[in-house]
Amino acid sequence: MFKRITALVFIFVCTAIAWAILGSTILARTYSPISGELKSRVAASWGTAQEQTPPTASYQHEEIRMVTDKKGTKEIKTTSTVPLSLESSKIDVALDLAHRQKGLLWYSTYAVAFQGDYGFTNTSAKDQDMTFYLSFPSQQAVYDDLVMSVDGQPIPVKNAGPGVQGMAQVAAGKTSIFHVGYRSQGLDSWRYKFGDGVSQIRNFSLTMHTNFKDIDFPESTISPTTKQETGNGWNLVWTYRSFVSGYEIGMAMPEKLQPGPLAGEISYFAPVSLFFFFFLIFIITTLRGIDLHPMNYFFLATAFFAFHLLLAYLVDHISIHAAFAICSLISISLVVSYLRLVVGIRFAALEAGLAQLVFLVLFSYAFFYRGFTGLAITIGSILTLFVVMQMTGRIRWEEQFAKFQSRNPNEGVAPRA
Repeated sequence: MFKRITALVFIFVCTAIAWAILGSTILARTYSPISGELKSRVAASWGTAQEQTPPTASYQHEEIRMVTDKKGTKEIKTTSTVPLSLESSKIDVALDLAHRQKGLLWYSTYAVAFQGDYGFTNTSAKDQDMTFYLSFPSQQAVYDDLVMSVDGQPIPVKNAGPGVQGMAQVAAGKTSIFHVGYRSQGLDSWRYKFGDGVSQIRNFSLTMHTNFKDIDFPESTISPTTKQETGNGWNLVWTYRSFVSGYEIGMAMPEKLQPGPLAGEISYFAPVSLFFFFFLIFIITTLRGIDLHPMNYFFLATAFFAFHLLLAYLVDHISIHAAFAICSLISISLVVSYLRLVVGIRFAALEAGLAQLVFLVLFSYAFFYRGFTGLAITIGSILTLFVVMQMTGRIRWEEQFAKFQSRNPNEGVAPRA
């Protein structure tokens, strides 16, 4: 019996090493320099994270001064830029999430439709030619349907550094509404930044529409003042009359279940599944007098390993859920069809098949539920321990092992199917 247990431990250790190598290989494929290039390619074709800032409005003020020097008195004309304060902001943002897969990772790409109405007041005593400027939220992006207007009248748009600008005349003392709108694409997150440092915000309203339920606000951002759930997402509203803050408004796009990291975690955890499986099968066969040779356990271990090996390379091509289902079916079929020949169909399908379903399939599937994986596996382990303790509570192990060693090797073996 000691030699048999030693052989089982050796098989278990060798398989655990193989799983560690497989898990490391999966993570190396996931986070290799090539995967970094994949994200750069996604950003090049789809855009990067966007951070929108409010537009600015200003006019040129000319001043003539009389300067006297040794040569006499002369006029000096100076021109200065006078910025206008932002009186009001009414913004509407629609975020349309659409995940895209490259290699073993999903990327959170989105389309954004931005509309903003900003109020600026000409505080001077005469009409002014105002320059309105909007900085783009990202330099690595495409902007479609770009519109700029003042009081409902479209104004010519021209590029100006990292943004666009237009000009319109605003009467003295008048508050004009500068409207801007565009459609674009981004990656990972969208933010609205009020300004550098601590800013004072007046008459501000931002409404955000999402097509996803799993909303998450990044660090150093403000939670919405009101929110309403819709059929496929949320309507989030930030409204302030007079507000001073150094924070921003932001939305982190929800991440999809990542095939590469998930397959790697399941592979690293696989020895725990095999340990429980070997433990339960060893107890059952010992109690029933079924003779399973260490070579039989070796083939059972390879059937377990086949699940993770196939999963590691199948998730590149199909969804993680479909890959998991296919790998589970194949691995269970390997175990049941093999033990059917070794022991018999009843033990293979009932005891072994059910044990593999619990310890391999269900334990691995617990990794799909972030935050509950450890709890689910702990509960399963405790239930397994309870069942085994109840099964073996009245067993005299010394007598049981002695009986198992002295019996005929063919005794107690179920008929072959």
